[in-house]
Amino acid sequence: MVRRVVPAERPAPLETALYVDEPTPEPLVYGFGTGAVAVSSDPCPGLELPHRNEDAIATIRFTATEAAIAVADGAGGMPCGADASKAAVTALRRAIDRAARDGRSLRAGILDGFEQADQAVRGLGVGAATTLAVAEIGEEKLRSYHAGDSAIAVFGQRGRVKLTIVPHSPVGYGVEAGLISPEDALHHDDLNLVSNFVGGAEGMRIEIGPTLTLAARDTVVVGTDGLFDNLHLEEVGNLVRTGPIGKAAGRLRETCLARMQSPVRDQPSKPDDLAFVLYRRTGG
Repeated sequence: MVRRVVPAERPAPLETALYVDEPTPEPLVYGFGTGAVAVSSDPCPGLELPHRNEDAIATIRFTATEAAIAVADGAGGMPCGADASKAAVTALRRAIDRAARDGRSLRAGILDGFEQADQAVRGLGVGAATTLAVAEIGEEKLRSYHAGDSAIAVFGQRGRVKLTIVPHSPVGYGVEAGLISPEDALHHDDLNLVSNFVGGAEGMRIEIGPTLTLAARDTVVVGTDGLFDNLHLEEVGNLVRTGPIGKAAGRLRETCLARMQSPVRDQPSKPDDLAFVLYRRTGG
């Protein structure tokens, strides 16, 4: 059973939920804001169980038409990655809740959340760090915030990529500069390197994206590198752009796990924890 910070077996529309430590046996689908989400989380395949998933997810209510979706990925190779990702999404949720009570904006709550997440992870006192990617969802709008290489993408119903953010990594910057092709990036020797963390020793940088208008059937994907390091962006779009959102999430999960477990020639395969959320404004 997924551990979450809500009393109900499944959160009702608009509720806040945190998903940490345990996998979802299948994507969880529920009403959220003015649309619906599908939430999926799996530990790295092939590792001896029990393995603690170092990814965490949050779906956070702000108002009837505003909400936030977040994923965090505890830094591999650093101590207590799962504790770091949990601390980050918990701090984010508390900051957004406080902003709502104080009559402040969701944007203010998210920015406070990043700062408080950084303090919380540092406060663990073990040198832990995590990524954090947050999608600010309005009735017809989206804005991205991130630190690290967890990613946010938006796809139209015909598969057009309407938004993708730049991972904070040497390879991510190389792709953005045109020095590395997106295809080569997924096979690059330095793909695992990340240059910006929540709680990192070098200090955290929050990147804020532009506001995007969401069409009625656009699909938002917020996921950790377990997703985006194993599937090409176009593959993700083709898997999620049509059909009920739960079935789209199931296709995405199954394809990504299969890629990790059964490498295909010339295709990426990087076993890792996997966590993602799909969102559509009109449900599905």
